[in-house]
Amino acid sequence: MKLWNILAYVSSIGLAAVLGVVMANTNPNQSAYEDYAALQLTSYLKKDVCNQTSKLIERLINTNCDKLIDSANPQMRQLLSLTTERQDLIFFSVYRTEFKVNNWIPSYRFETVGAFNNFYTYSAEQQ
Repeated sequence: MKLWNILAYVSSIGLAAVLGVVMANTNPNQSAYEDYAALQLTSYLKKDVCNQTSKLIERLINTNCDKLIDSANPQMRQLLSLTTERQDLIFFSVYRTEFKVNNWIPSYRFETVGAFNNFYTYSAEQQ
């Protein structure tokens, strides 16, 4: 019976060590987060904001909302880079982004966890 307990403890410790190594090696970096955040922001703007603009406004400024957002992607990525704080906890990272363009446009705060080469945004609120 004692041997089974020892084997169970050693197996548990070994499994935890392997999981820790895998998590440490798959902890995504800041650049991967910026790609993820820019993609999420672009998708949100196209889906929600562009659908709320009238076609009259698009005709007045002679541009398509989706194309305008696509062309602003590099600037959005740079702004995300400047407004994001990364807390690297070896096994995973926590990203906090305070996205504010100017006083006329609402600001947003996002909190995201990155682990296993994936991201999960657990908090998104308008400020």
